[in-house]
Amino acid sequence: MSTYRPPRKQESAAEGQAAVPDAAANSRNGDEKITDAPNRGRVSAGPKGDDAGRVVNPDLTVREFKKGVRPGDVYVRRREPHSRYFKRVGPGHFVATEEAARPVTPFQRAYRSIKAILIGKPLENAQEIQERLGKFKALAVFSSDAISSVAYATGEIMFVLMLAGSAALGFTIPISFAIAILLFIVAFSYRQTIYAYPNGGGSYIVSLENVGRRAGLVAAAALLIDYILTVAVSISAGTDAITSAFPVLRPFTVELALVFVGIMTLINLRGVTESGSVFAIPTYTFILTLGGVIALGLAGALLGWYQPSANPVVHPVKEELSLFLILTAFSAGAVAMSGTEAISNGVPAFKPPESKNAARTLTVMAAILAFFFMSVSVLADYYRADPGSTETIISQLGRVVYGDSWVYYVFQFATMGILVVAANTAFSGFPRLASILARDNFMPHQFLFRGDRLAFSVGIAALGVVAGALILLFRGNTHALIPLYAIGVFLAFTLSQAGMVVHWRKLKTPGWKRSAIVNGVGALATAVILLVAAVTKFVHGAWIVMLLIPALVAMFSLVQRHYTRVAAQLRIVPGQLPPPTVKQFAIVPIESVNYASLRALAVARSMSAQVVALHVGTDTEHAQRVKERMTAYAPDINFVVLDSPYRQFVRPLMSYIEALHQQTPDAFVTIVLPEFIPAHWWERALHGRMAQRLRAAFETHPNVAVVLVPYLLED
Repeated sequence: MSTYRPPRKQESAAEGQAAVPDAAANSRNGDEKITDAPNRGRVSAGPKGDDAGRVVNPDLTVREFKKGVRPGDVYVRRREPHSRYFKRVGPGHFVATEEAARPVTPFQRAYRSIKAILIGKPLENAQEIQERLGKFKALAVFSSDAISSVAYATGEIMFVLMLAGSAALGFTIPISFAIAILLFIVAFSYRQTIYAYPNGGGSYIVSLENVGRRAGLVAAAALLIDYILTVAVSISAGTDAITSAFPVLRPFTVELALVFVGIMTLINLRGVTESGSVFAIPTYTFILTLGGVIALGLAGALLGWYQPSANPVVHPVKEELSLFLILTAFSAGAVAMSGTEAISNGVPAFKPPESKNAARTLTVMAAILAFFFMSVSVLADYYRADPGSTETIISQLGRVVYGDSWVYYVFQFATMGILVVAANTAFSGFPRLASILARDNFMPHQFLFRGDRLAFSVGIAALGVVAGALILLFRGNTHALIPLYAIGVFLAFTLSQAGMVVHWRKLKTPGWKRSAIVNGVGALATAVILLVAAVTKFVHGAWIVMLLIPALVAMFSLVQRHYTRVAAQLRIVPGQLPPPTVKQFAIVPIESVNYASLRALAVARSMSAQVVALHVGTDTEHAQRVKERMTAYAPDINFVVLDSPYRQFVRPLMSYIEALHQQTPDAFVTIVLPEFIPAHWWERALHGRMAQRLRAAFETHPNVAVVLVPYLLED
């Protein structure tokens, strides 16, 4: 696409485009001595000749009248010379083609090429349906968080029980069994949510519509925090898995975690379908290799292939085994349920029929998670895994079954892979929830933006930055991050299930009582865990989340209040419409009289009958030269010199315009700023860029419009 530069005519002073002698290029401001002013005193009355009747055609079509073969025959041919850039849909309706968005400058082309390599080529809106997920890929995208939690949930239970001595580790299995039962209750409850709310939104939408605005915002805040912690915890745990296999990498834990966050962010910016294809590999590799550990471990225990450690680590009693300690271990292991709500939040991402596919995926996920979680807990208890070791529980079980063979290292890489990929559940849910909140005016509207690959790019980037900062703050310590994790998860669970109880009571569809009971049991169970987690983990960091949730709710309210105020002020009220035309005058601030400033004066003439050229001067001699050149080249323009003895430019100019405005408060002031654009980007540093400063100064001024009149310099 070419850049238009207006031609310079020798006889154009009357039109505000006077030819400036070449000496102007060598002077400081182009204000050389006037030796010849052939256009002195001439003022244009407007366009001449063919230009007077020429109008633009918004339909971008050209009519050509052609003579026929016989005398008097005339036919009309309609051409669309810009069809490369726009597809004409109907009168006044176009669709921009890829060519219309093609970058122009070398820098823009280089940026687009790099972006295409990293993120991919832009997709059309119509391709959004092709970005939907089938059940196979959806399990990898939405279930990786829940399934991956088996890599550390059992270890968290044992890590707490260890405080009561080695004998207390026997409670690992009954605690895991209780969590598995609760998992099925919550999963079944969310199946009902999927069918009741097929447009997604999860806990936020359910709570908002059934419990109230405040409850909906609390659920949204809890979910957003949960998603951020999901990324931080999952990637930190994945880094632990790889440093367990390669202890030499342990000093670089934080750096590795930040690299993984960057990779996850980049892959998600490429779009849902592509990320699903990439993440399916580690997810299903982990399922196969952990399935092998469980199958061989259970068979080995029954058939005597593998024996428990002959000299298990004996942990001293540091704290008495109490109900409080057991509840603490229960709340620590309940992180295995994290990610259960992700599928209900992302129903629109599934291929049709969306609800049916999402419900089946949720059922498969819950079954895999419960089986893996219980099996790992049983094996960890049987083979006497050491929760106090720097090596993870799941890595210890892998060594028992696979030894130090290559299969063990494949298993560890798969564990690392799914733990890192588990963050993808958050990368899928956080941007989508943020976009829904932005749609409802509770978050900045930038979160509605879809990038080149139809992903919510702003939300993805924001999640990556915040999660990376959290990893830096906690130095990638999984045990320090886990206490923050459970509060948001179970608060969202509780509000969602309570909202569904209200939903069924309002609709009273066939079987509503049974559905309400299921959701009621789920709400009660998750509320108990929430209370336990809040009490047992308060001093370990849960208090941070308890402060962040109301802070986020307050932020949502402030954002919504702003958008409500904006909408109220912009609303069209019958009887209060603005006049079809406005009285205005134009002001052209000029530093010197040159080709660019004369073009700005020409534009000002076309906009208003009253034009004032204003020169803010710090040099008396230079101001006099400007006055002489204005008399020569633009005698019809009111010219004012404003001396600034304190060498200020912007503030005196603003004060003068305000003084003019007070004379006619109902008038609209248009400031026309001349600006020349250097041919090369680096040349811009050689100029003051005063036009940008003036535009910034007047952006918030009432009844003042700023118009830039650029003149592109040639190379």
